[in-house]
Amino acid sequence: MKKIITTQKAPAPVGAYSQAVLVNGMLFTSGQIAIHPENGNLILDNIKTETKQVMENLKVVLKEANMTFENVVKTSIFIADMNDFTAINDVYGSYFYNDTAPARETVQVACLPKNVNVEISMIAVE
Repeated sequence: MKKIITTQKAPAPVGAYSQAVLVNGMLFTSGQIAIHPENGNLILDNIKTETKQVMENLKVVLKEANMTFENVVKTSIFIADMNDFTAINDVYGSYFYNDTAPARETVQVACLPKNVNVEISMIAVE
């Protein structure tokens, strides 16, 4: 049976999707972009600040499901410009310990929602 995970501490969905779905101990998050959850503004000052907001949004979704980044087993990172990879990776990596880093892919795409520079989704296990 699936359980929909929702928190007001992360941006509200703007379409027909949930922030995350928990099923059989596995959490599947929707992709997060750098929307500030309190005011709905995009945080696009620079790629590191943008990535930090994305990770903070994911952090509160994980917390709502009683999980942390240590539970994450897989991430998908979509970026608008592969030249931003190092800066994104620096921020992303600060949320994981080397021995607990999940599997992941990083893909450059032509366009992301609201013309942001990075979107990240995760799969976590209890």
